[in-house]
Amino acid sequence: MAKPRILVAQAIFPETVERLAQHFEVQANQDDVRWSPAELARQLADKDGALTTGAQRIDAALLAACPRLRVVANMAVGYNNFDVAAMTAAGVQGTNTPDVLTDTTADFGFALLMAAARRITEGERYLRAGQWKDWRYDLLAGSEVHGSTLGIIGMGRIGQGIARRAAHGFGMEVLYHNRTRLPPALEAECKARHVGKDVLLANADHVVLVLPYTPDNHHTIGAQELARMKPTATLVNIARGGIVDEAALAAALREGRLAAAGLDVFEGEPAVHPDLLTLPNVVLTPHIASATVATRRAMANLAADNLIAFFDGRGPLTPVNQLPGADEFLYQNGL
Repeated sequence: MAKPRILVAQAIFPETVERLAQHFEVQANQDDVRWSPAELARQLADKDGALTTGAQRIDAALLAACPRLRVVANMAVGYNNFDVAAMTAAGVQGTNTPDVLTDTTADFGFALLMAAARRITEGERYLRAGQWKDWRYDLLAGSEVHGSTLGIIGMGRIGQGIARRAAHGFGMEVLYHNRTRLPPALEAECKARHVGKDVLLANADHVVLVLPYTPDNHHTIGAQELARMKPTATLVNIARGGIVDEAALAAALREGRLAAAGLDVFEGEPAVHPDLLTLPNVVLTPHIASATVATRRAMANLAADNLIAFFDGRGPLTPVNQLPGADEFLYQNGL
């Protein structure tokens, strides 16, 4: 029986590639070549499955050029690189890697909040430039974190992790806004109170964005929302680019209508809005919230597990869409 053919679209841990090779005929892009959409489609044209990293767009045009493709395992919790409707229509299973990065990402979100609010990267640049000559009462004075009010928009697993750190570790009052209210027991565990978005923005000293990107969530934070925030507030985005109107954010930071921001994701990443690069009161990191060795290894392994389970006929472990007849396809094609 022929092994399914798998494309690993970007470099991952060599041991994960070796593990996949025990089950599949694997083509791995370990040189980390960045393929155009047309080249990605060419590489996938004869493949039954793929492991992607979130940088590869899987849409209707690509699917039309890849009739053999049956499953794409994203090595990310987000999957806005997937056109889920087009994949479902084409009978292509999508999977992601939730849970394994929750605590690591929550840690980083809080670190980014601290760095922005306490002006840590600004202070490091000041010191390295040789500008530190003496003590002043107002030298790089930032905002309090402990005992302040945190607003979380998007209260999934990562949002809940940030809430626990804030409430239990820093004594913060936690407000949250979410499409669906949490059960009372979970609210109590997180010490979090559900409020409307406008109430959250008006009252929070720090706002953290942890909601998934969808067309409906595009520019959830724009000029109007920024105007509702305290001028002393901090905004942190560890969710997805496109949730924040970056031009409006840069204007608010530049004009003193917002104190600070911390951004790990960007609308045009890896490009960053040029206005943000000129501002001292924004901490910028290159989409690394899940970047610990242990967590990235767990993400790679879960993506591999999804591929193995799918072709074994057990069904994916963490699907993002539901397909009828997947088992029948595998049986008929001897996979």
